[in-house]
Amino acid sequence: MPETNQEKIAVVGGAGFIGSHIVDKLIDKKKEVLVIDNLVSGSKKNINQKAEFEHFDITEDWKKLTAIFEQYQISKVFHLAAEPYIPECYDFPEKFFQVNANGTLNVLLACQEAKIEKIVYYSTSEVYGTGKGLMDESFPISPQSTYAVSKLAGDRLAFTLFKEHQIPIIILRQFNCYGPRETHEYIIPEIISQLAESDKLKLGNIKAQRDFLYVEDAAEMVVELMEKGASGEVYNLGSGKTYAIDLIAYKIGILMGKQPIIEIDQKRLRPFDVSYLKCDNSKIFKVIESRPKTEIDEGLRNTINWFYQNGKKWGFEK
Repeated sequence: MPETNQEKIAVVGGAGFIGSHIVDKLIDKKKEVLVIDNLVSGSKKNINQKAEFEHFDITEDWKKLTAIFEQYQISKVFHLAAEPYIPECYDFPEKFFQVNANGTLNVLLACQEAKIEKIVYYSTSEVYGTGKGLMDESFPISPQSTYAVSKLAGDRLAFTLFKEHQIPIIILRQFNCYGPRETHEYIIPEIISQLAESDKLKLGNIKAQRDFLYVEDAAEMVVELMEKGASGEVYNLGSGKTYAIDLIAYKIGILMGKQPIIEIDQKRLRPFDVSYLKCDNSKIFKVIESRPKTEIDEGLRNTINWFYQNGKKWGFEK
């Protein structure tokens, strides 16, 4: 590749939901971006046309990834590649650990070997389990799914490799994101998909409360965090507001001109569900200037519009 003075950033998992929005934000800021993805849950349709692309699975030999970083002269890395869909983790725990724990080790070893200047590792609020009130970075860790445990393995691995080898890693614990391009049947696309067909909704734990942050806001904030955050630190990222699932369903119903009739589907109830997550953003807000801009009704309206504009299809409908 020809040499330029332009900073080159890799987004591992950049064809996925949050990753593709990070790619867009970076390109808006005139960065050169390489998307690295195996396209298992991500889609080429999500990749900004101005980004370059390499097909790679993070469970492969990490030295191959090192070679990719070196070939493209990558200086910074966002690592979002993961098995993220909690309902599947109960049936495929080995796959979740292979990708989320071992795969993360591979990415971080490749970053070390390629002398990457800075890395953001995407962890999750699910590592906290159920809480009460605002949850800051010192909130007790109590993961309640195989997914959360596998992500916590990557989370603590990142922290330990920073301590042991000074690998420059920022750990981001992302609370729930929503918006266009979701790649799995998460609760908001599930509600929209069902209401597009009828007023009837089959849902699980409708009293669970989640902190929902619009994906474009999340992407803008984490791009700024890459520049300003300190390696070895953990940062939460969320809206700081919680909404019960049934309230989200009724909000979506209003926006779609529907009157939801909710039925509890026992098959959708998780064995050990998290009932409450609310983000304390005070630490990250001391570092970055960006703030959540999109109110929940606007974000839901944008998400619904995207659903219809894409022929009632989500990224997970290959």
